[in-house]
Amino acid sequence: MGDAKEKRRHHLRVPVLQEERQVIERQAKQAGMSVARYLREVGQGYQINGIVDYEQVRELARINGDLGRLGGLLKLWLTNDERTAQFGESTIHAVLDRILDTQDEMSKVMLSIVMPRADHDSFSG
Repeated sequence: MGDAKEKRRHHLRVPVLQEERQVIERQAKQAGMSVARYLREVGQGYQINGIVDYEQVRELARINGDLGRLGGLLKLWLTNDERTAQFGESTIHAVLDRILDTQDEMSKVMLSIVMPRADHDSFSG
């Protein structure tokens, strides 16, 4: 490796198909790198660790908030809080079902973060 102050002066030209270019650009973006840096690091055998998509993190935060609100309702009911006195058994079962659905939703988002799209599509039933 060169000195940190040394400027990169040598360039490599790599012809690619349009589809290959799109894939490389997308993967560089997912890794939070420029295309040049991405190709330089891949070419030297470095492991590329992608950054988590901001939208996926926001979705997980939203789902977490949903679980917190649902858990709060359930806690009020379990402590016989007067605000939940009108809740019947069917309402509580609906809250529990919604918690399970929300957990499934969170699992899907987490799976999309840790596994590339092509890999986990074959696993989803």
